[in-house]
Amino acid sequence: MAHYGTLRVMRFADASEDIRGSQLYGLNDEKLGKIDDVIFDHASATIRYIVVDTGGWLTTRRFIVPADRLRASAKHENDFEVPLNQEQVEDFPPYQESDLESENKWSSYETRYRSRWETSPVMHRAGTDRNITPTTQQIPGNSASARAAAAAQGWTAGSGSIPVEAEPQDIEAAAMHIERAKAAGAHAVVIDNSAVGIGGRWDTFQTRLRERRKEAVAGCRTCAGESSAKRRSDSAATLRKAV
Repeated sequence: MAHYGTLRVMRFADASEDIRGSQLYGLNDEKLGKIDDVIFDHASATIRYIVVDTGGWLTTRRFIVPADRLRASAKHENDFEVPLNQEQVEDFPPYQESDLESENKWSSYETRYRSRWETSPVMHRAGTDRNITPTTQQIPGNSASARAAAAAQGWTAGSGSIPVEAEPQDIEAAAMHIERAKAAGAHAVVIDNSAVGIGGRWDTFQTRLRERRKEAVAGCRTCAGESSAKRRSDSAATLRKAV
């Protein structure tokens, strides 16, 4: 199992490359707090969660957000957003940093925490950032892209039989999307969809953390123990070869 930890007091030379201190906004531009720390995999330095300090509106003061749910704020430069409101955050199991020190405790917490992203009241499909309850535009055949795709074939979306008119640029874009779907077998297709990134500031922060991974995990007793055991194992292997 991956071993996780936080940065705590470690700082970067260039503060502009550090996302800690950035504000986090929720649904309807509701301010949820500021990014106080990150939880990362000590082996790869990949960031798994951000730790958010609410400033006191949450009883336990801090909560976490999976890195893959984060997005650069569309309204606030150098800040971030997540599809949550305060009520949904309050429904999360309380975050305790000390749980990271125990593999069993953290595994249990992650299971309980992640389940809240897949069930009420957060109401998100597992593995996506889409709401379970569809909006009018999300109803099959009713989105602009679905209508354009149907128009590219000369039919009304959802009917399969009635010709429909659409803007030329929409039809062209839809046709290009259809061309990207390539047959992978008799009953399957592979569609090339690029994942949406979090943003340049996040990417820079993640890169710097990977560059300084050894420094970031230097004070970790678990990692120090693993390194010591590895050195002993390597030494024993070398001795056996010599004999």
